[in-house]
Amino acid sequence: MSAVPDEVVPASQQTFLAFDYGLKRTGVAMGNRLIKSATPQATIAAEGDARFELIAKRIKEWQPDALVIGVPTHPDGGEHENTLRARKFGRQLRGRFGLAVYEVDERYTTTEALANGAKDADAAAAAIILDQFLRSLP
Repeated sequence: MSAVPDEVVPASQQTFLAFDYGLKRTGVAMGNRLIKSATPQATIAAEGDARFELIAKRIKEWQPDALVIGVPTHPDGGEHENTLRARKFGRQLRGRFGLAVYEVDERYTTTEALANGAKDADAAAAAIILDQFLRSLP
């Protein structure tokens, strides 16, 4: 997994599918490098293999060049249990789908989504994560 902007994202990677990982629900957003904008998609409300089956359908539908995941940390940047879970989820995505996976700091994205009046806070948080990622690209 790669953290942005520490590693250069190849110019050939134009479309991205982003995830706001949660134990019960995973927010999803789609975006592309050209317009540097993300659009929330329907949240996946599933766990375990069922979650990955639904993600596989999204990947088949959208054909992203790479994936982006939000990685939560404490306000001071310290890791906690959900940090480790999100990173494991990223490794599973890379292993199952063979796509590059980039990490984005997701602190306060759900709070921001709710403050903006999002009906689906998980999907809106995924869009915020992907917007941050896209804005970091040259």
